[in-house]
Amino acid sequence: MTAGTEEPLADSRNVPALLAALRNRRRSCSVVVTGTPGGSIHVRDGLVVAMETPGAPGIEGLLLRSGRIGEQAWSAVRASDTTHEHLAAELVDRGLVGAGELEVISLGALFDAAFALSLAVPDSWEVTAPVPVLYRNAGVTPERLLGEVSRRINSLATEPGSVAALARTRMRPVPTAHLPEPADRLPARHRAVLAAADGRRTARDIAFALGRGLFAVMIDLRHLLDLGLVRPHTPSPNGRPSTAARVAPSAVTPSAPDSASLPRRLPGRNSAPAHRPHD
Repeated sequence: MTAGTEEPLADSRNVPALLAALRNRRRSCSVVVTGTPGGSIHVRDGLVVAMETPGAPGIEGLLLRSGRIGEQAWSAVRASDTTHEHLAAELVDRGLVGAGELEVISLGALFDAAFALSLAVPDSWEVTAPVPVLYRNAGVTPERLLGEVSRRINSLATEPGSVAALARTRMRPVPTAHLPEPADRLPARHRAVLAAADGRRTARDIAFALGRGLFAVMIDLRHLLDLGLVRPHTPSPNGRPSTAARVAPSAVTPSAPDSASLPRRLPGRNSAPAHRPHD
């Protein structure tokens, strides 16, 4: 019997129910979620301490892309801890980032990943042994995690499905001649997002390029949309997925149907029939 099917985990209808069961059992493990975007949920003594997903930047991306830590310093930290079990302590001990700041970044990355995972239904999940992961926080309960995801979705939603649609839509700037107001009056973070919205990048791409959280970028994109400064880019007929580079433009200085739950699954080990994304 594998970890993904042992009782009472086999009765978990979705990942939130699974996390609640892990909380009750004070388990330490990783939950591997497959699908788009998919990712990993890291649990210690029943509390969620970190999530990793291609759908949102993690701690490493936030530190490096924003320029908070240089590539050389980061490589030195990783080389000093080949097991990657003490990366957070190394970052603090070397004075590269303060303990309090790293805790804020760690929690922010955790909530952002949970938000990204909530925007689509996974193909499957499986509970595995715990693996080392970069984090610096005491862990959060599944209830707190879901509450934060719900708050973020509600703050962005304009109609059913609008949050997931905004996350996957490529944005482009409105031609200068048609701008309702000068873009140079915008705050620096809005100008950075506007410069990165080149018609090829989704909110996810912009977040990776600028080293900012997905939710924060989507809030700024919603504001730019309301101001009439950006508009959705019409996709090409072949419908190819976004391949925009995850790098900030040189001119920029870094500075589904909606769901309030984490990815859902059907009972069983880890496979589920195809679903239409939540709205």
